[in-house]
Amino acid sequence: MQKIPTMFERDWNGDRSRVLNQVHPGCEWVVAGEGIATQKIDGTCCLIRDGALFKRQEIKQGQAIPTDFEESGFDDETGKRVGWRPIGDGPEDKWHREGFANLADKADGTYELVGPHTQKNPEKYEQDILVPHTVETLGFSDNPPRNFDGLKAYLAEKDIEGIVFHHPDGRRAKIKKRDFGLKR
Repeated sequence: MQKIPTMFERDWNGDRSRVLNQVHPGCEWVVAGEGIATQKIDGTCCLIRDGALFKRQEIKQGQAIPTDFEESGFDDETGKRVGWRPIGDGPEDKWHREGFANLADKADGTYELVGPHTQKNPEKYEQDILVPHTVETLGFSDNPPRNFDGLKAYLAEKDIEGIVFHHPDGRRAKIKKRDFGLKR
């Protein structure tokens, strides 16, 4: 899974955790109204491939790369490598295994591990489970705005982590509450 670009430029000369009212190059399609919006849920990204479960991992510049790491992308801005590691039998993967066991349809694709043991459970799931990253599962019933001020106001009113926009050709873009300095 490639790292999803944030739809607005970061404030690289000021507070890097915030965005500016400038569309990130390559994300103009979002502002043009193309694609579908889905909820970005707060958990841990996973991949099911050929019946096996993998967890997403970021490797910072200078960190050792594990031998079982499959790189899927490189972020030129941060120097981080993004990729997948297989879920093992150790205690560090206990909740991944439980979430996988609680999933009825183990179709290939990307998922978010959510539940009582992940990220303090902001999504309020009663059990650890994998939620598929699909429009059918995470699509909005309303149509969120697509401009800086509209998105900031929209996210201020919602108890969500953020939004992921999906273009029919596979491109994606994201925006999170915290990009605007908003707290959940």
